[in-house]
Order: sequence, then C-alpha cells, then structure tokens
Amino acid sequence: MSKEELTKYWFDSAEQDLLTADALMNSKRYMHSLFFCHLMLEKILKGIISRFDDTSYMTHDLLLLLEKAKIEINKDQAKFLGEVNTFNIRARYDDYKNSLYNKATEQYANDYFNRSREFKKWIEQK
Repeated sequence: MSKEELTKYWFDSAEQDLLTADALMNSKRYMHSLFFCHLMLEKILKGIISRFDDTSYMTHDLLLLLEKAKIEINKDQAKFLGEVNTFNIRARYDDYKNSLYNKATEQYANDYFNRSREFKKWIEQK
C-alpha cells in the first residue's frame, strides 16, 4: 500500500468511526460513542503520521501519536486528549467500564463528542 493509500485508509476509517460515534450518541449509548471518538482521533493521527513515517505505531495513546505526528498543541488541547485517552481504556476493561458509564452523561458525552469532531477538523488542516 502506498503512503497515499495508507493515509486515505486511515482518514476514511476515521470518518466511519465519527459516523458511528454520532449514531451511538443519537441512540444514547454515550460510553460507546466516547470510545469511537477516541478511535476516530487515533486513526486521524495515524493517518497524518503515515504521510512521512513508515513505522506502524501500535499504541492507542493520543498524546504519544501527536508527538510522533510532530504537531504542537496547547495545554487545553493536551488536557482534552488526556481525558479522551481514558475513553479507550475505560470502555475496554470491565473494571473501568462502570466509572466511564457513570461519567458519560448526555451533557458530558455531547461535550466530548463535539470537541472531538472539532479537534478532527483542526488536525486535518495540519
């Protein structure tokens, strides 16, 4: 697969994950929507990295991927991504699921869904 094809794959897959996150929000499955928000941002970052780096980073850590993508962010963005990182862990492991489930109110999930979508738009401009 060429770099262009790989980048397109990551970006297309991220777009599908955003649509899934939206559908889950609409069906009030907030915890699962947040998981897909994380997945979408992870794929966007991997797509950006694939433009210039052949390494396949086997990590879900958005902050590490951002570093590998050589994109600078401010403290608020870092705090946001740090919180989004927890959606991946907490949605996967049963002992963490309850804490995310309780935290993922409609307001909280809407906030992070909208912020994830906006961050995606911002990062795609890089």
